[in-house]
Amino acid sequence: MSPEVMLTLAKGLTIAIGGISPALAIGRIVSKAMESIGRNPESAGKIFVPMLLGAAFAEAIAIYALVVVFTLK
Repeated sequence: MSPEVMLTLAKGLTIAIGGISPALAIGRIVSKAMESIGRNPESAGKIFVPMLLGAAFAEAIAIYALVVVFTLK
């Protein structure tokens, strides 16, 4: 394989792996938060902000993967 093909493959795998993990994590975070709110509706105010923070931290991993893809030359 040529170096250009290898670079394109590396970029594709980097963003694929770096994107699927945060997507699964955010799905699980929101799922568990909604399950908790469904069981105890009064806790919605206490759960919402930590849920958003957790989703934001998980999304940061995807952004790191995107930065790595852009830095590969």
